[in-house]
Amino acid sequence: MGSIRQPVPVKLVIPMLAGTPAAFERAQTALVARFGPADYVSNDLPFGETDYYEGEMGAPLLRRFVAFETLIDPGTLAGIKRFSNEIEEAWSDEGRRSINLDPGYLAAAKLVLATTKDYAHRIYIGQGIYAEVTLLYRGGTFEALPWTYPDYRSAPYHAILAEIRALYMATLRASRRSDSSTRRSG
Repeated sequence: MGSIRQPVPVKLVIPMLAGTPAAFERAQTALVARFGPADYVSNDLPFGETDYYEGEMGAPLLRRFVAFETLIDPGTLAGIKRFSNEIEEAWSDEGRRSINLDPGYLAAAKLVLATTKDYAHRIYIGQGIYAEVTLLYRGGTFEALPWTYPDYRSAPYHAILAEIRALYMATLRASRRSDSSTRRSG
């Protein structure tokens, strides 16, 4: 029998989709107020992999990734997704969103994204929310899975996520050094 342990903290990442940088700034302000300082904000990237969102949000659309300094317990992802849905709803106009927020987390070996939609490869994590492993990290690179969305298969996204992962791994190393020095001095 395996022993039950606390999970390793993970890096909160919130990819955002909107028509204007102003929508990103507004959302980022609300997210920082809730989750603390961002330690990574990507450049705005053109989003053209699908026209799925254009009827609701217009075109052209942009993508921005925001990652947060404070690591989180992966078990809090459902609550984070519910909060992001509240933001989307509050800023909607006649049922049309001005921004789409896709919270997830980056761990050493994967990117996990939360969703409200069930599917064969998604796991229910509570509060009406599902999660999927969107990308694996192996051999120094991100790997797509059969269900990975086309934009998450792209080199620019992988480069951004590699930068965020480097920040995450540095934070973990620093945390471990701090923990071991505390144990030695205690």
